[in-house]
Amino acid sequence: MHGILVVGGARSGKSRRALQLAQETDGERVFIATAQRSDAEMTRRIARHRAERGGGFRTLEVPLDLMGAMRAEVSPARVVVVDCLTLWLSNCLRERWDAGAQARSLAAFLAAASGPVILVSNEIGMGLVPDTPLGRAFRDAQGELNREVAAVCRRVEFMVAGLPLTVKPA
Repeated sequence: MHGILVVGGARSGKSRRALQLAQETDGERVFIATAQRSDAEMTRRIARHRAERGGGFRTLEVPLDLMGAMRAEVSPARVVVVDCLTLWLSNCLRERWDAGAQARSLAAFLAAASGPVILVSNEIGMGLVPDTPLGRAFRDAQGELNREVAAVCRRVEFMVAGLPLTVKPA
């Protein structure tokens, strides 16, 4: 098991922590971004994240075919950062892909991954119950995705106010 899952709430420091962990790893660094430039605010957010990464990462923008990108990029010679599973899940659901099947496929890949992968995901199930069926379905799918990925990762960290709490030690 090579995976590390960094999970937490919005603006908790998940991406920054994932970059820090990647920079502590030898080899080439690849950043797989799942966000889509859907509006001006998201375009600014993507630009800010790219600037924070600096030049030490090769960046791939992969809103949907995460499995294909990971098959092509994961190797013992490089560390792959995936940011973020929540946006990827949203993109998959928008395309009406089976979220459970996607989660199981990702977990199976991670369990057999040949190199280090650091994944960022949001924890959205700790707040109020969403008041719409769509909101509840997304919350549930996100919880299932996080649970599937955490089960196969060697380490899981939960970010709170910029501080990493080890949930599953390596």
